[in-house]
This record gives sequence, C-alpha cells and structure tokens, in this order.
Amino acid sequence: MRIANVDGRLKLLVHGGAVDVASASDGRFDSDPARCFEQFKELGRWAADVDAPLEPFDETTAGPPSPAPRQIFGIGLNYVDHAAESGLDLPTAPLVFPKFASSLIGASAHVQLPNGSVDWEVEIVVVIGEAARFVSPADAWDVVAGLTVGQDLSERELQWSGPAPQFGLAKSFPGFSPMGPCLVTPDELEDPNELALGCELNGESVQLGRSTDMVFSVPEVIAYLSGIVTLLPGDVIYTGTPAGVGAGRTPPRFLRAGDDLRSWVEGIGAITQTFAAPSSTSG
Repeated sequence: MRIANVDGRLKLLVHGGAVDVASASDGRFDSDPARCFEQFKELGRWAADVDAPLEPFDETTAGPPSPAPRQIFGIGLNYVDHAAESGLDLPTAPLVFPKFASSLIGASAHVQLPNGSVDWEVEIVVVIGEAARFVSPADAWDVVAGLTVGQDLSERELQWSGPAPQFGLAKSFPGFSPMGPCLVTPDELEDPNELALGCELNGESVQLGRSTDMVFSVPEVIAYLSGIVTLLPGDVIYTGTPAGVGAGRTPPRFLRAGDDLRSWVEGIGAITQTFAAPSSTSG
C-alpha cells in the first residue's frame, strides 16, 4: 500500500492516480492523514480491494505522510562511512536525538536558511503503525506502517555549540524535516532492509549509499527504542545518513540561497527543497 497526504487529505495511491480515502470508504476512514495510523492494518485490508474513481496525483503537492507525530526520533552516526567522515568511532548503541514537529514539511518546499552552516542528510524515514513496547528485532517490521524519504537538515554551528551538543534544536528549524512524497508499506518493497538512497545538490550527486551499511538496522533501532520508550502510532524515526554531507568535505560545503536539493530512496520516490536567504531576524 502507498498513501499520501494531499492538501491535508489522506489519499491511496494506485496505478494511474489516487483515491480519496474518506470519500471512497464512505467515512469509514478519516480524511485526516494523521488519524490513519490508529487503524492502519484495517486500512490496508480495505485498500487491497478498493474500487473507486481516480484523481490525479502530483507528488510535488504532497505533505508529510505523518503530519502530526507525537514523537520524532533521529539516529546519529548510523552509517559506517558517515561515522568515518565525521572522524568519530562507531556507536555501540543507537545514538538518539529528538526532532521537533514544527520542523516538518512536505515533499517539495522552499526552506528559508537560518544564519549559520546548514548541511544536508538524506535519510530513510520510518513511520510506526501501532503502539510498540519491548519489540524484538525479529518482530520489528510488524509495527512499521511504512517508509518514506526524508532530509535531516542540520545547522552545524548550533549543533556543536556549548558544552554539550544541541542536536535536537539544530535539526528543527522550520522546514528542516522534509519527508514524502508518500508512505510505502514494507511489503511493497522487494527487501525493505536493503535500499539505495542518495541526494543531489544542484544536479551534482553528493550522497549515495545503501541501508545495508547501517550500523544498526531498522529492526534493531525499533527494538532499542521500544525497550526504553513506548512507540506510538504515527511516530517518526529518521534512521541516519550515509557519507557525503557538507561538513565532511575539504573544505566544508554548506547550503546557500538558490540551491536545489533532491533526495531519493529506492522504491519510494524523491523529495526536493529549494533554499532562500536568511531573514534579518533568523537564528
């Protein structure tokens, strides 16, 4: 199943277009995409047999597939090559930080840069489909609603300021958590554990990796998190980025006004952001 958030309405994507879920189900499922995760498995069963009129789908209009998560987790240094380019040892357990919901934005957006040094980080994003506590790695995919494409945009000066890092704030400026264009259930993918991902800056490839290079796989991350907190339907996990970020280059390279960034994940799709200059009052 593939679903999308279009103008705040839940859409089921099928070959040739989209189905408005609330209309096609006669109100059985809410139009609000944020509410579908409370009955996600039921939605999947309904979607398997739906027969309804199609409407066009323009992925550039898609909003975040999970627009109101109660928790957003980021996983740092979760690709071997990214840890190496950062000059840091591999973590012995997932390195977790929060991201904040006000930073969420959809698949195609204009992002105003704050003052500082803003970097790119393409990521596979997991959305949780049911409440989960003490989930084993073997059972972890069962609690996943689906996967989408994300960027964990990061302002590096704030991130590394102070006596302790400010990961959460530095990665949560407005527009710093784009994701989309749709949510794809794991069964739609040939192997959800092995996906290519990458991004291009102004047409130049700057990141290219595979999820098999993760230090901790998606099931391992879910098992770790659910052993500490309760994962809730609609929760979002940014699972880490491969090598190629701007801070790891010599000299470092950061986003500028007018830049275009395209990020993609195999079997899911692509998102794009364009960047505007900082305002006189930006952080």
